[in-house]
Order: sequence, then structure tokens, then C-alpha cells
Amino acid sequence: MDWTALTVSLRLAVLTCLLLLPIGLWLGRALARARFRGRAFCEALVALPLVMPPTVLGFYLMLSFGADAPFGAFWQSLTGSGLNFTFTGILLASLVVNVPFAVQPIQRAFESVPSDLREAAWCSGLSPWQTFVRIELPLVWPGLVSALALTFAHTLGEFGVILMVGGSIDGETRTLAIAIYDRVQAFDESGASQMSAMLLLVSFVSIGVVYGLTRRGRGLRV
Repeated sequence: MDWTALTVSLRLAVLTCLLLLPIGLWLGRALARARFRGRAFCEALVALPLVMPPTVLGFYLMLSFGADAPFGAFWQSLTGSGLNFTFTGILLASLVVNVPFAVQPIQRAFESVPSDLREAAWCSGLSPWQTFVRIELPLVWPGLVSALALTFAHTLGEFGVILMVGGSIDGETRTLAIAIYDRVQAFDESGASQMSAMLLLVSFVSIGVVYGLTRRGRGLRV
């Protein structure tokens, strides 16, 4: 087992979940409630990382993070360091590639909250913020947990985007998925098997959590 790669993967997954949760809450709620002309385009943009080949997405992110690109140049002028082949770079890439996993479950959860329930809360004297905290959040928590579970599992298993942006620097950008690839290239089937089994277990547990919460959410609505 490559414990250094596991540490990098866990750190990446936890930070991705923490940073994407508020973004997913805001964007998922906005897409669920708003009605505007460009809504379908926004939803397609959110879902785009699901259908783009990881190497293609990673290639464009690598170009965007380069010193010659506007964003990469701005970041370098701001921090004094580049993004490609750094942990910060793969974290930003992970945020982009995991947007649909964080937003879509939360959006579906907010869409299941009846609008007249919010109106009843407002008529009862609750402010919009109080309605969000005391009424909506308790109802959509299965969607929040599903988003976190899917984001966490997908981050641990992401390969193409991370490899394109970060390469395979030990202790910095070499995640567990990349370590498995390296072990296979070195004909170390035993080491690759152990790490693959761990990722398989995490994926299975995450999907179990999502399906369990989905069923529970349907039961509560019934």
C-alpha cells in the first residue's frame, strides 16, 4: 500500500468536498428555484464534466493553468507560483471535474421541496434565511450527503484529469489512482490489487449511501 499516495488522495477528497459544498448548495438551490431563459444552458454547463473525456478536460485545464494563459498568469502574479504539477493545481482541477457530482444531487433535493411550504413559512413570520435553515435544509439533507459521498468517491478515483494537470510527483500530486497505474507499469500486481480493492470498497460504500438515502428520501415524501 502506498500510504503517501493515500494521504494525498484523502487530503484532496476532503478539501474538494469542503470547498464544493457551499458552491453546490448555492448553485443547486438556484437552479432548482430559478426560472430564466438560460437555465438549460447553465444545467448543461454544470453537467459537461460528466460527458467530456477526462484527458480532454485535463488538457484544457492544463492549458488554462499555464503561465501563458490569462488565469495561469493571474494566479502566478498573485501567488508567485504556478498551478501545473502542484497540489493546488490538482485541487482546482478536482473542483471543476466534481461540480456535477456536488450540484446535481442537491438540485434534485431542492426541487422536491414544495414551493408552498416556503410560502407557508414566510406567512408564519420566518425570514428567507430562517426558512432556508429551519425548513429547507432539514428536508434536503439526503441530497447533501449524497453529493458529499459521490464527490468524495469520484475524487479518490479520478485519474485522467489529475494526471494531466499534476503528473505523478510523490507526496504532491501522486494520488492513489495514479499509484495504481504506476504499480501496474512496474508489474507489481500485488500492490496494485491492494490499492484497487480499497478504491472499490470506497466506491461501493458511497453508492450504497446514495441509494439508501434516495430510498429514505422517497419514503419521507410519501
